[in-house]
Amino acid sequence: MNGGFAADKNIFKTEERVTFALRGLYRAFGYKPYKMSKFEEYDLYVRNKDFLISDRVITFTGESGKLLALKPDVTLSIIKNTPESSSGINKIYYNETVYRSSGASGSKEFSEIMQTGLECFGKLDSYNVCEVIMLAIRSLATVSDKYILDISHMGILSALLDEAGLSGELRQKMLLCISEKNRSGVAIVCDEAGLNGEMSECFAKLVSAYGKIDEVVSLLGEICRTPKAREALDELVLVCEMTKKCGVSEHVWIDFSVVNDMRYYSGIVFRGFIDNIPTGVLSGGRYDNLLSKMGREGGAIGFAVYLDLLERLDRSSADCDADIFLIYGENNSPADVFAMTEKLTANGESLMSGREVPENMTFKKIVDMRNGGEV
Repeated sequence: MNGGFAADKNIFKTEERVTFALRGLYRAFGYKPYKMSKFEEYDLYVRNKDFLISDRVITFTGESGKLLALKPDVTLSIIKNTPESSSGINKIYYNETVYRSSGASGSKEFSEIMQTGLECFGKLDSYNVCEVIMLAIRSLATVSDKYILDISHMGILSALLDEAGLSGELRQKMLLCISEKNRSGVAIVCDEAGLNGEMSECFAKLVSAYGKIDEVVSLLGEICRTPKAREALDELVLVCEMTKKCGVSEHVWIDFSVVNDMRYYSGIVFRGFIDNIPTGVLSGGRYDNLLSKMGREGGAIGFAVYLDLLERLDRSSADCDADIFLIYGENNSPADVFAMTEKLTANGESLMSGREVPENMTFKKIVDMRNGGEV
């Protein structure tokens, strides 16, 4: 019988293997599974539409006459439906499919997006925040050993915007320029707002704040001059110090282009990347403001891993139709062919067989039973 981890790596798709591994990881840290109903009342998403990646939602009228939505988001459902924990901390993980707009302008198409992730909310302390970020790092490492987690802090950005007195349209313009690393755009907004040279220089430094932890923290020390900014920087430094002590700091970069909606996100935000996928496969952050808006006390932090993106890893590695093609002849009995098939696939390789190699198909190697040799 074939078996073992080597076989699993070849039989299961990347997202399937990652799903099982992440489920074990999250359970080991005390996170409980959450199963979402396929439908929620549409009103839940209307009230919090700015929290959603897209405000376009698939809806229909239920038998009760209420307008329902086919799940565009998991976090909102978890916060709404999870009762308070007796410990004061709710630790939830999930594996769900959500349905979102394909993103093309004017498109009426929706995509089915597989994601797994976790949420931690309630009476958060500094360890809870650090734990979630470390689990985000471990999640990326489960997928690939070549990964980066970019982190920033909305508290630092918010404090700087407040110090500059930016509000309304100018505030939104500045946020956009920072998220795009648009240095010239930042300078233009500073001019429009009439900011002095010292304040303009702070924004110029912030938009350039990208790199490894030690390179950026000292720069942020020059920018964070108010008590609110210093408090946020202290939390960011605490997280960075934990990654150093856990031996993963080389995978963590500070990047203030990682920006989320300030109406919901209030603290550390982060985005994860792995080799061979051009977009982020993990996204998360602290969203105390959303928790408060939904009538819950305390703080909240979580993240999602976008499993559907991992399909690209399978496509990039699937350069052959099968690992092995086995050629057998008239003198080879079915029992001998079957025995040879088991032998060749014992380490998890895939195999096709026949009396001749198919045209327009590729294999890593071809084994010819007719003469016992390998081609």
